[in-house]
Amino acid sequence: MNEVLNSMSRRKFIAIAGGGVVVAAGLGIGANAMRTPTSALKPWQQAGSGYQEPRKRALSYAILAPNPHNRQPWKIDLSSPNTVVLSVDTDRLLPHTDPFNRQITIGLGCFLEVMAMAAAENGYKVDFELFPEGHNDKALDKRPVAICNFQADENVTPDLLFAHVLKRQSLKEPYDLSRLVEAEKLTAIANVGKHSTGIGTNNDKAAVEKMRKITTDAMRLEIETPRTYQESIDLFRIGTAEIEANPDGIDFSGPLFETLGLFGLMSREGVKEKGSAQYEQGVAAVLENTKTAMAHIWQVTQTNTRFDQIATGRDWVRINLAATAQGLGIQPLSQVLQEYIEMEGHYKQVHDLLAPDGGTVQMLARLGYGERVAQSPRWPLEAKIIG
Repeated sequence: MNEVLNSMSRRKFIAIAGGGVVVAAGLGIGANAMRTPTSALKPWQQAGSGYQEPRKRALSYAILAPNPHNRQPWKIDLSSPNTVVLSVDTDRLLPHTDPFNRQITIGLGCFLEVMAMAAAENGYKVDFELFPEGHNDKALDKRPVAICNFQADENVTPDLLFAHVLKRQSLKEPYDLSRLVEAEKLTAIANVGKHSTGIGTNNDKAAVEKMRKITTDAMRLEIETPRTYQESIDLFRIGTAEIEANPDGIDFSGPLFETLGLFGLMSREGVKEKGSAQYEQGVAAVLENTKTAMAHIWQVTQTNTRFDQIATGRDWVRINLAATAQGLGIQPLSQVLQEYIEMEGHYKQVHDLLAPDGGTVQMLARLGYGERVAQSPRWPLEAKIIG
């Protein structure tokens, strides 16, 4: 989705540090720099095994679902037996890059799909009533997104993709330019949709190069638009202490970023100052990602209702899991699909290309082979339960 600077390559950003890492070791702060955000990663370890109650067991996987800027915008009410009421946390929206909350709604669809898959593993079927009190197509509000009814069902069929939930990630690193994405793998991924969204793919060299340029230009525009870039910067979590305090947003963890933060070599002020080493290296790293796409995948819906967006999210997480099953990295490139005025030209360009007969391109992502990275931090399930 619209995770801009979360994709800064560790290798590229070393240039900003200069001798900082060596200096840090000399000053004896190596142990501090090696800290990892243990609590923020604990939900990945506790999923399933930490809960016996069927709803909580399923929800412990659902909170790991992909979502824009890792905002984790879910509120969960368990006050009625055998029922989960999902609503959105309106304090966790992205008003500048996602002004109509379309991407947030897609993230909620991802949540619902993972919850249903996890419930099936435990012998439960989940029936959804979406937006039972109505909805606003322009802005999400505090009304329920879904009422989810759990029913024990010995005939429920587990989903094979569920095996990859704990390995799933959005891989925001450069991909291997020497490895092509095989057509048969793209076909396998495109065939996992279940919720009536159109899924398209392409690994043709000329088509991929054209899409690289479009998505690179859109990425650059988001960074160069002050209010949309600031929305990302406000969600930076630099180093373990910040991540543990707020295990959401755009995390920068590990020895390199701990050291950069400690020495002031990475700061919110520095990364937005055009011409600074932090800004230039950060932009170069982000754009390297779009430029190393080896294939693309996208979803189109004929209309653009909240129900379409939920369906998109349910199929998007299936696509993500299927890519994981095929050993591929996948990263959303949602900048070009954003609906703020400065992006209008790029938005039209990608729609003319991917939806020439009409409809809305809901998701677009790059595919390729790359090295796995650490999982994204998460709030514990208990932090999301409101009743």
